[in-house]
Amino acid sequence: MIENQKIRPAEVIGPLGEALTLDDLPSPKTKRWVVRRKAEVVAAVNGGLLTLDEVLERYNLTLEEFASWQRSVDRSGMQGLRVTRIQHYRDLYERQLKY
Repeated sequence: MIENQKIRPAEVIGPLGEALTLDDLPSPKTKRWVVRRKAEVVAAVNGGLLTLDEVLERYNLTLEEFASWQRSVDRSGMQGLRVTRIQHYRDLYERQLKY
């Protein structure tokens, strides 16, 4: 009998173009989320290194919080993750949708 096996990559491409492994990810005890750390976690999920459920549990994040990070990266890249620029990029995206 053949069992279903989850095949995961050993590494994915990180937000800065470098190889990213499980050991390179931020510590599960991370309290201060800078842009690079957020982008690394999003890249890990997008590349299949971690599942969404694993990330939510490992980093004690809500689905909404992680989804906002992912949306920001998709729309504006790493710059969209900057807390000081969230409103600017949100307004810019909404204006683009109007036209």
